[in-house]
Amino acid sequence: MKFREYEAKQIFRDAGIPTPNSELIVSAEEAAEALSRVAEKVVLKAQVDVGGRGKAGGILPATAETVDATAKELFGKLIKGLPVEKVLVEEALEISHEYYISITIDRSKKRPVILFSEEGGVEIETLAKERPEALRRIYVDPSFTTLPDFVVRNVIGTAPKEIGAIVKKLFDVFIKKDAILVEINPLVATPKGIIAADGKVILDDNALARQGISENRDLTEREKEAEKHGFSYVELDGEIGVIGNGAGLTMATLDIIAYYEGKAANFLDVGGGADAERVCHAVKLVSSMPGVKVIVVNLLGGITRCDEVAKGIIEAGVEQKIIVRIAGTNEAEGKRLLEENNYLMLPTMDEAIRAAVEVCR
Repeated sequence: MKFREYEAKQIFRDAGIPTPNSELIVSAEEAAEALSRVAEKVVLKAQVDVGGRGKAGGILPATAETVDATAKELFGKLIKGLPVEKVLVEEALEISHEYYISITIDRSKKRPVILFSEEGGVEIETLAKERPEALRRIYVDPSFTTLPDFVVRNVIGTAPKEIGAIVKKLFDVFIKKDAILVEINPLVATPKGIIAADGKVILDDNALARQGISENRDLTEREKEAEKHGFSYVELDGEIGVIGNGAGLTMATLDIIAYYEGKAANFLDVGGGADAERVCHAVKLVSSMPGVKVIVVNLLGGITRCDEVAKGIIEAGVEQKIIVRIAGTNEAEGKRLLEENNYLMLPTMDEAIRAAVEVCR
């Protein structure tokens, strides 16, 4: 789950990482009073869950003379399609240099990695691609719960020693918050010292309960519905709905869709032993996704009975064409039910997926 900037900075402040003076507002009418408490010159920063806010017009400078008009402008905007409902009024900093620091998980090495650059304030993906030598990668022993001084020295190199204390505190945040990413971009040098001018914290969804968070607010309404039914579900942006049982089979379905140059709309694993009601919920959920033109149901009957799968598909009664590949327990009965209700069944998942791609074409 992503924290917004103002929340990330509160986490940083609690950990002792310096941040600019700021105040959160929820309407343009609050801007002038907030400015009077923050600084003479401020920046208004839209609190939306997207990157590149500055380029999209979501970060605007303001003074006492312009803050009302600027706040009204910002609250009236869509930033990459998202409405601006909260704005951070933050002091404008006098910046002499910008750095980049983040900590994340390198899944291939199964350990945390610290990324540091003396060229902050840029898109780190671009820097890593075009000038990889400008981005330092330091891997951390996964047994470490605090960051040893020798690791800190390797991270900052010749950068100001003051940054070392921030790196240690950022690692503490990473560990204590069960984060999969903590990032400061830019980390800036100012006459007041080194300050986190921006902040990003993303928590591991599996640790939300341990962190005292009852609801993952990043989930869409369909994702919440899927979670309620216990489905493994991910929304994508294609036209072919996918329902499978077992992560491997469902992923294979997505792979073959891509192989035939189709685009999957989702990943949905109903799990083992799915009955008719569970399958019905899955079909309706996928059907409700905008842009879905056809649904592929690809299930192997082991503890899942093919006749129950068939009943669930029929009960759902959705508008989209459904192409079915089922095999296994009670296969003959399942196919009989589907045939009686004029559903298209194909003997292999390759044929079923090719047929679905053709429907979209």
